Amino acid sequence: MTEQVPLRERKRRRVQEAIVDAAFELFAERGFADVTVTEIAERAEVGRTTFFRYFGDKQEVLFVEEQNLLDVLRAAPPPAPGPPTFREALEEARAAVDVMCRTVTADRERYRLHEKLVAENEELHDRSERKLLNLTDAMASRLTARGMVPAEAALAAHVGLACFRAGHAAADGDPAALGRAVDDAFAVLLREVH
Repeated sequence: MTEQVPLRERKRRRVQEAIVDAAFELFAERGFADVTVTEIAERAEVGRTTFFRYFGDKQEVLFVEEQNLLDVLRAAPPPAPGPPTFREALEEARAAVDVMCRTVTADRERYRLHEKLVAENEELHDRSERKLLNLTDAMASRLTARGMVPAEAALAAHVGLACFRAGHAAADGDPAALGRAVDDAFAVLLREVH
């Protein structure tokens, strides 16, 4: 039997989705810089106060999936007890990056717009880089909490990030190619790690 999501949580998700949908519609119409929080709130049929209850600024709307993944990663129980080997840590990073790729490309048009906006706006590019580093830090903390040596945990997490970056570059903005390209990068790496 599936677990029922409480009404309050369902309402919270609907409001957040309405804000995100409205923002992406406006960004697609006019670009990022020419859209205000007030316009996003009006399109979503919520007040500005409600907008700020969900998002600190309009940049955060673009990175809602990354933030949700970060929250899930921080809250998820470890897949196995005890400190992982370096290879196991890389496999765990690979699984986390795979989830990230599938999540951010679930809506392919939204992914393309996200990539375009980030490429065109230096502030969004910087925010994107910080989000990726936050995900990497969360993975390293997760591995360290399992008993892995902190330097090795950080290395495994950053190598996972490097595989994502290599795959992202190879996919060249194609959401259909991202997951496979990232997996190919991990495959090359893991062939060399014994």
